[in-house]
Amino acid sequence: MTEPNRPAPNAAYAGAPTIAQEICLIAEASDSHPTDVSTDREFRLRKAALLDRLALQEQARNGALAAADAEDAANVAAEWLVEYDVAHGGLSRKGRDLVLAEDYRDYVRTEYAAWRDAQAA
Repeated sequence: MTEPNRPAPNAAYAGAPTIAQEICLIAEASDSHPTDVSTDREFRLRKAALLDRLALQEQARNGALAAADAEDAANVAAEWLVEYDVAHGGLSRKGRDLVLAEDYRDYVRTEYAAWRDAQAA
């Protein structure tokens, strides 16, 4: 069950491209701007969201033990986004209560939903 302040993955990723489409979009971004991509927040956000979605899918299909590698990758990508936002946007880990890997992934979901809504506007 989702805690009150934790975004539900289904809501965060509603309207997102399919996983296959997102992989293609991320690959295109890294091919077209290979030197800029590691500093691009949108790239980091989309990659973290993609890996989160893959981990969620893997866990739902095969269970937590089988999803361990996917979970690890999602956690690393989520922390990569948080580190970027801390360095470039003034995000405070303490202020946002970003302590655990689970918190980082919740942050990715919240930020992805906000980004997606901004794209639609």
